[in-house]
Amino acid sequence: MNESVLESLVLENDSKIVLLVLDGLGDLPDREQGGRTPLEAARTPSLDALCPAAALGRLLPVAPGITPGSGPGHLALFGYDPLDTTVGRGVLEALGAGVELQKGDVAARANFCTVDGGGVVTDRRAGRISSETCATLVQMLARAMARIEDVEVILQAGKGHRFVAVLRGPGMSGEVSDADPHHEGRPIPAATAVAPAPSAVKAARVVNTLVARAREVLHDEHPANAVLVRGLSSRPHFPGYRERFKLRAAAIAAYPMYRGVAQLAGMEVLATGDTPADAFAVAAKRWKDFDYFFIHIKATDMAGEDGDFAAKVRAIETVDAALPALLALEPDVFCLTGDHSTPVPVRGHSWHPVPVLVHASYCGADHAPRFHEATARAGSLGVLASRDLIAVLLANAGRLDKYGA
Repeated sequence: MNESVLESLVLENDSKIVLLVLDGLGDLPDREQGGRTPLEAARTPSLDALCPAAALGRLLPVAPGITPGSGPGHLALFGYDPLDTTVGRGVLEALGAGVELQKGDVAARANFCTVDGGGVVTDRRAGRISSETCATLVQMLARAMARIEDVEVILQAGKGHRFVAVLRGPGMSGEVSDADPHHEGRPIPAATAVAPAPSAVKAARVVNTLVARAREVLHDEHPANAVLVRGLSSRPHFPGYRERFKLRAAAIAAYPMYRGVAQLAGMEVLATGDTPADAFAVAAKRWKDFDYFFIHIKATDMAGEDGDFAAKVRAIETVDAALPALLALEPDVFCLTGDHSTPVPVRGHSWHPVPVLVHASYCGADHAPRFHEATARAGSLGVLASRDLIAVLLANAGRLDKYGA
């Protein structure tokens, strides 16, 4: 949909919208599980009770056949065209971690990883070390590389194996390739300038020095004996939810990446714990303060990336068990979907459409008995571009005026 047309139709009222995102929700039938997906295998009495009165469908995060990253996947759900609105992963992670980015800063997402004696990556997530271990290792690195050349290096621990690196200094650019092979069984590649500019050449040199020093500092650590750096970028600026949709929007997310993308969209980020029940309790506490709640659940994506069918089922069931507390708030529009698919057989993000459920008074119920990939395929919403979901939610909330005479 044309963004300016949509924004010209927006109305204000007292309705409440909840967008519940189960990261990497979509999946594929698994032969070893009787041809079922995790959504089909999960026991979901709360969703089963809601589903007959909901409209179902599928979302395409970017375009047919295109596998989205988490940033584009969420920006699309928030109503931004992911092809026109590009944001580097580093910026999202840094903002979500609470780092105040200054003009000219270059931010990067970093992982602790495991390499063998030949420098080949054997585990991109260092065995999913704990957040506590990550914080200790980040402190070690920070002491060893407060500055590289004339560039200040700011390191901030994140969740699990993740951390943020911000490079602050003159003449720096984010036009640099990743120092990350993105697959195991390969060595860490050198970062290189992707633009013929001195600022990009300098930034690549600083990144390579950071990676090399980290190898020296972490030499005796295991499994986290090296680092990967990717998503180098500087902060962009674009209009937020209040300006575009007249919504007071809140984000409830435990992981920095998702807090960061919500901040860029103009949402207020609310502190939460690690469980769905924690997130739903925060929504209840702040229910009167906002019109729109984005709630993010990470566990489904992690299970898909690990190829763990049972863990993905458990993650879905944990959300469903906590869901009555959220539904008791009686949102005018409730939507459950994912930012992309992370199928267990694929063990990573994929291009497959994502199931979506919309419950509202005038949604046009599909009377489906359950919510999963097969029922979504037959749903009345059809296949939507993720960026058009916001229009569906606003319309169901009575927040869109008629177009034309």
